[in-house]
Amino acid sequence: MTTYTDKGPKPDGGKFLSFDHITFYVGNAKQAASFYTTRFGFEDYAYQGLETGSRQLVKHAVRQDRIVFVFVSAYEPGHRELGDHLVRHGDGVKDVAFEVEDLDVIVRRAKERGAKVVRDVWEESDEHGTVRFATVQTYGDTLHTFVERHRYRGLFLPGFKPPLHKDVLLRMLPTVGLNFIDHVVGNQPDLQMESVAAWYEKMLMFHRFWSVDDSQIHTEYSALRSIVMTNYEETIKMPINEPAKGKKKSQIAEYVEYYGGAGVQHIALNTSDIIGAIRNLRARGQQFLSIPDTYYDQLRQRLKSSSVKIKEDLAVLQELKILIDYDENGYLLQIFSKNMQDRPTLFIEVIQRHNHNGFGAGNFKALFEAIEAEQEKRGNL
Repeated sequence: MTTYTDKGPKPDGGKFLSFDHITFYVGNAKQAASFYTTRFGFEDYAYQGLETGSRQLVKHAVRQDRIVFVFVSAYEPGHRELGDHLVRHGDGVKDVAFEVEDLDVIVRRAKERGAKVVRDVWEESDEHGTVRFATVQTYGDTLHTFVERHRYRGLFLPGFKPPLHKDVLLRMLPTVGLNFIDHVVGNQPDLQMESVAAWYEKMLMFHRFWSVDDSQIHTEYSALRSIVMTNYEETIKMPINEPAKGKKKSQIAEYVEYYGGAGVQHIALNTSDIIGAIRNLRARGQQFLSIPDTYYDQLRQRLKSSSVKIKEDLAVLQELKILIDYDENGYLLQIFSKNMQDRPTLFIEVIQRHNHNGFGAGNFKALFEAIEAEQEKRGNL
């Protein structure tokens, strides 16, 4: 495992602030939004559709604290971009949007360095102000839209209105308490991780934050390599994974096969109370990967000789199947949902950090074995 201290030169203007929102292309935006509100604790947030004057696309935005997901579907048959994306990838993440300062500098620099600009700077306005955007292509069919919103005071973005109606069911369900997007992981086909990491370094002036290779992350059957890319302020983390050679097919290779190439594999959502969050997510019927009790037996043995003290009750973490990774400075707690759609592609991670900036390297083996058990059931191992 490698942690990097060299951020490279500080960008001269143009600042990445945070994740702004994540856009999904889905077959049925209304139903997808409903799944994330009922199962994952989001609330209906904003809407754009026929009733608001949007004739081609419908967009349902859902929110939980600072996390915003936007589900997009086409109204009419023959919408090529959305249709082609769905046939190839199934429901999945199309665009990971970043909030930025000084959009023009970021776009100019990216252009000079050879980034593929899908849509150059444009503005959208309504009675609440103006938002400026630009979109670039990253790995696979995935996009990054840069959002400059300091002159906007509206609900979400221009053109969005409050949801048409409130789901009465949500009042009866326990609140979850997820707070912000911690990181967004992109899976690549074999031997494409380095070139994608280099893209973030060159085009966006991100730097390497953390990495692991297949000598550190492997089971009897499969392995992966991962590099985490981040902006200068280290507020946006984009891990990039690729499979490594193993006896059987890794979860990364399975993802690439079913997604039809590179794409977003999982979104990690940060909480300050993972026990409460997972209790309530399970009460809502959300399913998570199962971890064998032997993991917790081994963990208890290892913790005996560690200076790290876990504040949470280990018996409760074991009951909820929450994983623990730690070093001499602190620890993190994490858990992974089962796939969020029928294709074994995207899933969600819930994470809580206690002075620990890693990504659960100590848990990759347990996680991989849990995923391999699921792959075995699907006949894909």
